Amino acid sequence: MAAEMALSHRAPREVLSEAELEEVAQRKPPTKPSLRGCLRKTRCSGSVAKSLLFRFLPFLRWLPRYPVKDWLVGDIVSGFSVGIMHLPQGLAYALLAGLPPVTGLYSSFYPVFLYFFFGTSRHNSVGPFAVISVMIGSLTESLVPSEDFLESVNGSNATVNEELRDATRVELVATITVLTGIFQVALGLLQFGFVVTYLSDPLVRGYTTAASVHVLVSQLKNVFGVSQGESSGPLSLFVTFIDLCKKLPQTNVGTLVTAIIAMVAILIVKELNHKFAAKLPMPIPIELITIIVSTGISYGVNLKDKFGISVVGNIPSGLKPPVAPNMSYFGQVAGNAFAIAVVGYAICISLGKIFALKHGYKVDSNQELIALGLCNFLGGFFQCFAISCSMSRSLVQESTGGNSQVAGVIASLVILVTILKIGELFRDLPKAILAAIIIVNLKGMFKQFKDLSTLWKSNKVDLLVWVVTFIATLLLNLDIGLAASVAFGLLTVIFRTQLPHYSILGRISDTDVYRDVMQYEMAQEVPGVKIFRSSSTIYFANVELYAEALKKKSGIDVDRLIEKKKKALKKLKKQQKKLKKEKAKRKKNAEDGPGLAVIELSAGESSAPSEPTLHSLGLPQPSFHAVILDFSPVSFVDTVSIKILKNIFRDFHEIEVDVFIACCPVSVLAQLERGNFFSSTITKHSFFPSVHDAVLHISRERHQAPVEHSTRM
Repeated sequence: MAAEMALSHRAPREVLSEAELEEVAQRKPPTKPSLRGCLRKTRCSGSVAKSLLFRFLPFLRWLPRYPVKDWLVGDIVSGFSVGIMHLPQGLAYALLAGLPPVTGLYSSFYPVFLYFFFGTSRHNSVGPFAVISVMIGSLTESLVPSEDFLESVNGSNATVNEELRDATRVELVATITVLTGIFQVALGLLQFGFVVTYLSDPLVRGYTTAASVHVLVSQLKNVFGVSQGESSGPLSLFVTFIDLCKKLPQTNVGTLVTAIIAMVAILIVKELNHKFAAKLPMPIPIELITIIVSTGISYGVNLKDKFGISVVGNIPSGLKPPVAPNMSYFGQVAGNAFAIAVVGYAICISLGKIFALKHGYKVDSNQELIALGLCNFLGGFFQCFAISCSMSRSLVQESTGGNSQVAGVIASLVILVTILKIGELFRDLPKAILAAIIIVNLKGMFKQFKDLSTLWKSNKVDLLVWVVTFIATLLLNLDIGLAASVAFGLLTVIFRTQLPHYSILGRISDTDVYRDVMQYEMAQEVPGVKIFRSSSTIYFANVELYAEALKKKSGIDVDRLIEKKKKALKKLKKQQKKLKKEKAKRKKNAEDGPGLAVIELSAGESSAPSEPTLHSLGLPQPSFHAVILDFSPVSFVDTVSIKILKNIFRDFHEIEVDVFIACCPVSVLAQLERGNFFSSTITKHSFFPSVHDAVLHISRERHQAPVEHSTRM
């Protein structure tokens, strides 16, 4: 029978046959390990070590097979192009993070060079990134505000000791970067690369768009040339913007004009680069040209003294020795470091997968997490701030012929030369130029507002996630906003599992296919059988709704019918009790006239059914006699769902309806068994491998017209 075959699972075949097992059992174990066995173990351990080495140092796998003739020229051109981009962006993003400009150069050198050894993406350009920089900037402003370093000079107005402030901030950020790296490496070693799946694409895009607004507002003070106090925490964005509006009358016209000219020039050339990308061997390095020209003009005209335009200041040349992080900060910044670790990895792996899919190679998500973590961890010792991947640089690396991370090494060498010899020449660079570069590079982020119209047409829930993430990040700042956004995203998942689509299935004629009768006209309900299906798994949060939907879809008020049955049984019990008393009374009076009374009583007793049915109780009977629960969407069950499932079997049994379960996964069946679901009334004979098998079994049991069994599997 189908019921007996439903749960028969054939055990996997053993590797050795019985004869081979007997032969192995009769062999005597050697008294000493053989040389061959030792060599085999050595080879095994050697192969494992080699596999681990190749896994954690992927360059050992691809570098020996590097096609020099085909790839080297493209990698060199790409490396120089990206290196030229790194220089202005490194200086600008250091300003965004509230750090000395030289830390941006360090962050463009060490992590990029290290990624060559540990990364698996051939086209990702790691280094400073605007969103990560602004997350770090919010921390430096809140934990190390400029107000803590005010010093009075000769009793006059207090000024900020920038040298001491910057040194303290560098120490703080280096600690954050090391801790970020520790989180990323730990997650990677624990195979927790999937943690980024909790950051859905709408959430990431909404978050980065809101972060771009934070970046824009933070740079307006450098565009207008006004000084602002630093604010942090919820609503800090609006506090900063309102404060800026109040100080607009103090705008430095020279700074504003410098920023506007730079932004217009950079935007125009970037558009030309995009329009003539196919004809240009490499994009025009307008950002570098702007920095060089503006630095020359600033030095020649003396913009700082004549017009009060703020400049970058001293940029020390040379590399600094490693410094251990200040572990006393760990407790204060652990949560922020974890947020930076997750966001940085999410951006990096999403870009990596895009390029891998386009060029036909694979990116190891866990190794990418380890690679990014090591870049941050080791970089933190050399005064770097946390890094991620830049889309603009990655696109340039790909479009200019980059085929491997050799391009990254070339780019890091360009930055190394700058740090050693050229960096100190940029001390007269106006900060307004760096602000202009940052703002122009936000253009791609702001294009994500187009997502609103796309999501409105495709998925309203994803649209809600995008909007809530954007608003929460604006209102609550970057750290709390991210936590609130992730929580809301998880709530939408729970909400959708609590309100799945419930359906009654019907059979499509002459097939073993069953579909929703409300959506398929050809699907017809099987007479006397209700086939119920939910579009999601069942667990504690939705199992009661599942039971209610089943009863509602069955077309009969199960609970009320059970209540009526209980009342009828109670009434019947009273009648039987009354009859029993009458019998006792008649027995007592049997001597006077027992004949007719005894005969009538016997007749009454014989007509009473031993097990009352709905029909005998005068209650309405359901139009169906069996319910099949389609468990194909069910991936797991918990103790609450097991309890409710038992109640479903009990309730339908009360109204004389049999319950069967079809398409139950083996893992779910094992969970039911461990949860003591089965009993004398609920057995495995109620389970079937398919809905059609269950229907065939019910038809045979009820002696109805047999349903033709389709040969299609």
